[in-house]
Amino acid sequence: MIGAVREWLTSIVVVTMLLSVAQTFIPEGTIRKIASFTGGLILLAALLQPVLRTDLGRLRLDLSDYASAIEERRAELDSGEKEELAGLIAERTAAYISDKASTLGVAVTAQVETETGDDGIPVPVSVRLRGDRSEALAAYIEGELGIPRERQVWHEEN
Repeated sequence: MIGAVREWLTSIVVVTMLLSVAQTFIPEGTIRKIASFTGGLILLAALLQPVLRTDLGRLRLDLSDYASAIEERRAELDSGEKEELAGLIAERTAAYISDKASTLGVAVTAQVETETGDDGIPVPVSVRLRGDRSEALAAYIEGELGIPRERQVWHEEN
């Protein structure tokens, strides 16, 4: 690598010196302007020589590691999003059950558990209830929320 840089700098110095010598021998006028322009193009070609000689066919970018890292991160975000949605559904369903219980005249606190359904959306599957048992509330939970009575766990407080 150092050798290539040294060779590149040497070629720039040689081209610059040759152009300077040629410039001193050319008389003033339009020929000198044309020679200066041509010399500038030659110097530009010498400066761009490493770029012009680059074999882009050998340049291969291995992006497979990045693609797998992106997929892993996307899976993590999807998982976190589903967990957050499950928590939100459980919280809102518990609040809904508590509100319905209060309209029925029963003091109940609910803790809802969810599972991911066939469509990937969390649904309430079971509930733990603290308070006095109410058949009307149990029937409502079964009918409206689809949580069967065998998945309704009551903890009665006397």
